[in-house]
Amino acid sequence: MIIDTLKTLFKRDLEKLKTEIELYKNEKNIWLIDKSISNSAGNLCLHIIGNLNAYIGVGLAKTSYIRRRDLEFSLKHIPRTKILSQITDTIQIVENGLDNLTLSQITDDFPIVIWDKPTEMEYTLTHLLTHLNHHLGQINYHRRLLDK
Repeated sequence: MIIDTLKTLFKRDLEKLKTEIELYKNEKNIWLIDKSISNSAGNLCLHIIGNLNAYIGVGLAKTSYIRRRDLEFSLKHIPRTKILSQITDTIQIVENGLDNLTLSQITDDFPIVIWDKPTEMEYTLTHLLTHLNHHLGQINYHRRLLDK
C-alpha cells in the first residue's frame, strides 16, 4: 500500500540524513559555504526539518508547528546533537502524520495548499519525499567536497 511505502521511504531517507550529518569529521564544516555552494548542510537540514513539520506535521499529524522559513537559512552553528535530535523528532512526526492517513484519503486534496491550488494527497506526499531527497543529495555532496 502506498502509505506504508511512503512511511518506509521517509524514515529511510531521514535516517540517511542523520547519517550524513554524523559523517562530518569536523562539526564546524556542517555550516560551511564556498564559492557557488550557497547553502550549508546545516541550513539544508533545517530546511528539510521545517518543510516536513510545516506540511506533514501540521497537515496530517495536526501539530501546532509554526514555520519560520527565513530561520532555516539564517541560523548558524546549531550543535550537531540538536540537529540530530530534531531529525529524530521529525521522523516521529512524519510517521504520526502518515499513520493518520487512510487509503481512501490518498486521492483527497492535501489539507494545506502549498502552491497556487489544492493538490492531491499522493502527489503532495511524493513531492515532499523527492524534495527531501534533492536536499539529501546536496548535503552528501557538500560533505564530500567541504569536510576535509
